[in-house]
Amino acid sequence: MQNVLIVKLSAIGDVIHALPVSYAIKETFPNAKVTWIVEPPAYDLLKMNPCVDKIILFQKKDFKTPSGFLKKFFPFKAEIQAESYDAVLDLQGLFKSAAIAYFAKSNIKLGICDMREFSDKISKPVIGEHSQGHIVERYLDTARALGCKVNEIKFPLEVPETEQKKADAIFKQAGFCEGNNYAIFAVGANWANKRWTVENFAKVSDWLYDKKIIPVMIGGGDVDLNRAAEIESLTEIPPINLVGKTNLIQLTHIIKNSKFMLGGDTGPVHLAAALDVKTFMLMGPTDAVRNGAFGQAENVIEVPRDCKGCWKRTCPKNEDCLEVITAAQVQDKLISNLKN
Repeated sequence: MQNVLIVKLSAIGDVIHALPVSYAIKETFPNAKVTWIVEPPAYDLLKMNPCVDKIILFQKKDFKTPSGFLKKFFPFKAEIQAESYDAVLDLQGLFKSAAIAYFAKSNIKLGICDMREFSDKISKPVIGEHSQGHIVERYLDTARALGCKVNEIKFPLEVPETEQKKADAIFKQAGFCEGNNYAIFAVGANWANKRWTVENFAKVSDWLYDKKIIPVMIGGGDVDLNRAAEIESLTEIPPINLVGKTNLIQLTHIIKNSKFMLGGDTGPVHLAAALDVKTFMLMGPTDAVRNGAFGQAENVIEVPRDCKGCWKRTCPKNEDCLEVITAAQVQDKLISNLKN
């Protein structure tokens, strides 16, 4: 196996889950060239991945208009077809990834176990022994199908020293004093029903200050900025606010040195688990078996609802999904961590 193409476009959490596939390929075939096609939001993850030799950027927005499609399609196709591949792995399993896999020159095209939108017509689904397990293992089953040993599940991420220094400077400017213990709050998520209440974040924030741990809020976009402002208004001492102030590479450095991460099923929380940081994930609409903090099932807190794991972006019952998880429950869960 000398040349492998991975198609995993988005989102950040999903791309994080797929990172061990690149490591597995290099572990078994150290001389293999790994090319990865990705969308812009997750591009920085691959820049930190030493197991990826070439990154092809897929600008989905450029293909949404007829004029954009005509302008961008043939150069993009030519970039994909610039070389032949021993294997193509479609880890997205959707129409857009299937269209890309279709044009790639390879006799072997494999996909994940739960392919959708006719993607199984282009790439053969791999129904491995972990097809009902965590998504990381489901992705790795495709690597196993290529003959990868998968002796070690590793998320290859290396932050350049220049970005570490920038991150430290940003953190200091935001009010952090070096030497203090700190914990990360991922205050937002793409789905509204994956977001814990600002009131509960505020309660845990005040509690952490009493424990001599500095709470630090992260996120991006207007929704997260508004939520961070609400949390600040509800706390006795506001947490440090890094929402929108770092890029993904800088954020990786800050998360890696934290005491723990707290948040819903969202990219930065999965990033913390990948970095082997204690990760306390609050889960409701998504399945903990498939999408929980990888390797840290004991730190997942699920809502006590019969409808948990419904995979609906909005609650048909108009309920705040994670509201039933209380600050006291989270504090109880954290206590054992704080002793370590």
